[in-house]
Amino acid sequence: MKQMLMHVEGDMLQTAVLHDGRLVEFFMERSGGSSLVGNVYKGRIVNVLPGMGAAFVDIGLGKNAFLYIDDMLHPHVDKQPQNKPDIGDVAKPGQELVVQVIKDPLGGKGARVTMHYNLAGRWLVYMPYADYVGVSKKIGSEAERERLRLIGEKLRLDEEGIIMRTAASGEGEDALTADVSKLRDLWVTIKLGSSKGSAPQLLHSEAGLLHRAIRDTLTLDMDEVWIDCKTKFHEASKLLHDMTPTLKEKLKLFEQRGASGMYQQFKVSEQIVTAFSKRIPMMNGGYLIWEETEALTVIDVNTGKYIGTDNLEDTVFQTNIEAAELISRLLRVRDVGGIIIIDFIDMQREDSRQKILVSMTDEAKRDGTKCTIVGWTRLGLMELTRKKARENAIQQLKESCKVCNGTGKQSAMRI
Repeated sequence: MKQMLMHVEGDMLQTAVLHDGRLVEFFMERSGGSSLVGNVYKGRIVNVLPGMGAAFVDIGLGKNAFLYIDDMLHPHVDKQPQNKPDIGDVAKPGQELVVQVIKDPLGGKGARVTMHYNLAGRWLVYMPYADYVGVSKKIGSEAERERLRLIGEKLRLDEEGIIMRTAASGEGEDALTADVSKLRDLWVTIKLGSSKGSAPQLLHSEAGLLHRAIRDTLTLDMDEVWIDCKTKFHEASKLLHDMTPTLKEKLKLFEQRGASGMYQQFKVSEQIVTAFSKRIPMMNGGYLIWEETEALTVIDVNTGKYIGTDNLEDTVFQTNIEAAELISRLLRVRDVGGIIIIDFIDMQREDSRQKILVSMTDEAKRDGTKCTIVGWTRLGLMELTRKKARENAIQQLKESCKVCNGTGKQSAMRI
């Protein structure tokens, strides 16, 4: 049983995805603090930094956005110059240009922007200048991948690019044609807007969490979609009617009876608390210690109360294999990005280490966000990276203690 639960609390929308009652994904967003990823702006270059191969672009936010030289070149690698030009040759202070946000402002950093534009639809992603057709690697059937690729080539005009999303699998040509036509019209509107007025200005705002969840997360294998707010229920119903009418029957309004809310009834609240803890228990009695910084996440695996059998190597392996699955799931729930280092318990046998690597690699393929398993380091640590675009949920759920500033310890120094 796969379920999506959308809970509204004040100006906050929380979306949880459950698989057989277990939390596998979690998103949240405030109506007044939506993510900027996907927004398109007309900006003005403020400063060019040759030493960093980048430029600062004023897009009308508090901090200037960051634009790398690679994001100014042609989006098709084969059409880029063999010798990369200097940033000063393609970017000048005062120059106006259209950019799209690919990474939210995080911490003290401004947003990261690109000129490799893409507009996401229900079935495909439209790229006005990419000049190629791609198909999601999560579509396993080679015959289906080839069918979608041929449709994509038929649909695209001139130097347009199209990526067929996982949801496109099994869809007919008419639905795909309607999707690309809508996105093409949107791009025309953005271009017309960019020719009017001066920078900085917002040309296109990406959809909010409700729209994105239905567009990106609601797939044919979803059994139920519950919403505990009538307003959002009607909004979601209209979105489904426009995007995927066949899924509309799966949408249900949760009407609270008694003191127990939707998240309590589906036992989501306790799972969220556990998932975002520093110490996370495992089913077999072991536990994880989870530490996050702005760019690096470190996870330590411990046997805890699990004593296993009379074979130490088997005890260690069983703990590590359970930890691998749990960590992979929590990376999605916590929406962790950046570099991730996992300190599994030391294993003596190479085949045990290989099985852990295979498990992590297989789990990464299920991740909707790009996750790369780098492998074992020389120190015996597992290294991986995961794309970070938006502020993760823990930053919105918690705030640093004003006494210890998030360290968990109060300074004993007296000055």
